[in-house]
Amino acid sequence: MDRLDAIFAPETIAVIGASTQKGKVGHDIFANILFGGFTGTLYPVNPKAKSVLSVKCYTSIANIPDPIDLGMIILPPKAALNAVKDCIAKGVKGIVIVSAGFKEVGGEGAQIEKEIKILCANAKVRLVGPNCLGVINPSPKVSLNASFSARMPTAGNVSFISQSGALCTAVLDYAADKGFGFSKFISIGNKADVDELDLLRYYHNDPDTDVVMIYMEELSRSAEEFISEIREMTSGTNPTHVIVIKSGSSDAGARAAASHTGALAGSDALYDAIFTMSGILRCATVNQLFDYAQAFAANKYPTGDKIAIITNAGGPGIIATDMSEQSGLNLAKFSDETIKELKKHLPSTANFHNPVDIIGDAAKDRYENTLATVLSDRGVDAALIILTPQSMTDVIGTAEAIVNIARNSIKPIVCSFMGVVDVSDGVKLLQKHKIPVYQFPESAARSLGALREGVKWLSRKILPQFELAYDTIKAKEIIDKYLKEGRMILGELDGSELLKCYGFKTLPMVLSKNKSQACKIADQMGYPVVMKIVSPDILHKTDAGGVVVGLEDSKSVEDAFETIMGKAKAYNPDARIEGVLIQKLAPKGKEIILGLSKDQVFGHAVMFGLGGIFVEVYKDVVFRLSPMGRNVARRMVRSIKGYPILKGLRGEKPSDIETIEKHIVALKAMADNHPMIKELDINPLFVHEEGEGATVADIIIRLENQED
Repeated sequence: MDRLDAIFAPETIAVIGASTQKGKVGHDIFANILFGGFTGTLYPVNPKAKSVLSVKCYTSIANIPDPIDLGMIILPPKAALNAVKDCIAKGVKGIVIVSAGFKEVGGEGAQIEKEIKILCANAKVRLVGPNCLGVINPSPKVSLNASFSARMPTAGNVSFISQSGALCTAVLDYAADKGFGFSKFISIGNKADVDELDLLRYYHNDPDTDVVMIYMEELSRSAEEFISEIREMTSGTNPTHVIVIKSGSSDAGARAAASHTGALAGSDALYDAIFTMSGILRCATVNQLFDYAQAFAANKYPTGDKIAIITNAGGPGIIATDMSEQSGLNLAKFSDETIKELKKHLPSTANFHNPVDIIGDAAKDRYENTLATVLSDRGVDAALIILTPQSMTDVIGTAEAIVNIARNSIKPIVCSFMGVVDVSDGVKLLQKHKIPVYQFPESAARSLGALREGVKWLSRKILPQFELAYDTIKAKEIIDKYLKEGRMILGELDGSELLKCYGFKTLPMVLSKNKSQACKIADQMGYPVVMKIVSPDILHKTDAGGVVVGLEDSKSVEDAFETIMGKAKAYNPDARIEGVLIQKLAPKGKEIILGLSKDQVFGHAVMFGLGGIFVEVYKDVVFRLSPMGRNVARRMVRSIKGYPILKGLRGEKPSDIETIEKHIVALKAMADNHPMIKELDINPLFVHEEGEGATVADIIIRLENQED
């Protein structure tokens, strides 16, 4: 027996802490297992009771004559620790601790949880909790409700994972109203042992699970481990579709960062990166979680992004059209044959083009004929059907017609039966036949868009990795020099040399100490030039008025030197000023930003986006973590809103996108090779036309002492 099978499909269960007192958790969990129809054998354990609900009670798990697969523990921390020891001595394969008072309260509770975790790990016993709702398996073969939720859900092909036990009871109640079934349902609480990754591995191999819903508060694994494993599960010919809602999206911790990258790299941005790289679909609300799960559970996927909308009301059709486009879908253009066929079945007042308005008095046959016609069009990948309940609307008949057509169609069909009371019977019929149905058209359109995103993930392009060479020895020498001297901010000259070690093209630059030296350097370098203040105490030079660009002669260089020095001293009178950097003006190109930020939990993240002084205003940036290669970099570049600018607008030639991808991969290699880099900004990086590379214009690199 798989160790998690002992939790989800045990043959014998001991409830340690079973109570005779109704309303106690120990009583209710025992009652839920007993009256939920559990197909195995159940034993209550309570030294003070002879029986619980007429079932013989045992003073200790050791006294039970049969082997025990699962120990359910409902005891306070100290007693729970002793119960765990008894369970291990008995040879149980799995333990669920429902009780609270452990790590979540700190102190002694946290220490006891740590002891329990070690005991279970050494004994190879899987532990769920503590501080959790329990576990539910509605399969008729098991029929297990080992939780303090009184509701046993219907069986389905969606499994649920939650860190919150209280949310679980609300989810079960909501699911019952929606006719939504589950394959497995579990609350993991403090995650002392079993966590999301363990469960996703199990669900991926579970023939009854096609879709997994997760409520997540925090990830306890390394990002690289999680991404690498989940990416395999969500890919291939037998994928598990994973949908998550992540709470706690505040990024207050990013405010103290020195670089643009650090300021933008809040924890929520990194979770977004983890989910995107894993092929996990992220939702904003619990409603959306159910909406998407319902769509994926139907196991029909659009092969393209062209949809047909059928409606008996104009307004909802327009709403669906707007949301479809916002969700990455496009309205299909019907063939002449389709329009000709529609005219046979619809009144002259109908709209025969997409969205098809079949008019408010539409009966069952009008919906049926229209749906069959548009689905037969090769240019249609999916259909969205909207029904508003008019006095003449045949809600049940229309639902039956949709069910009959869906039975013989491989194309996904989603419905919006608007309203509540008047459409309820039709909604129940659609739910019974696993046809996604929503109250409002926006939800239906978003869910179709989510399906399309899932298909795009499965069909993503995989290219061979770049073969890149780096001068890691020289790079280490540069960094070690700063660490040895106790300096944590790299000067721009050394920063430029470090980037060159990783394949970046930088500009000629020389430090000047006075006006005459600045003029001489500029004359030798050749105009136009850029001048920048150099100070370890002034990181964002533009903010201090410490940058002047496009200088064409020595007089302008002389004036700029005085201006820059004056503004720098006014900006920070205590700043240590090393001089003014003279730099060759960068060739024209599109401004982007590349960066690194080191997170305490997930390690280094690479940032890419449109650059310049407004990067923190527009925030058109994305983050990615390890594992980082060409394909991640490629999708990263194409994911920002400003990608069309790089691709070329209005006759412009495309930018050198492959060079951006190589630089992204190189930055992650730099972070892996030199973990003492805390933050790095290249802003702007001027990207030139295709084949002409990119040029670094400005750099900030901040280190951290690894010994601190």
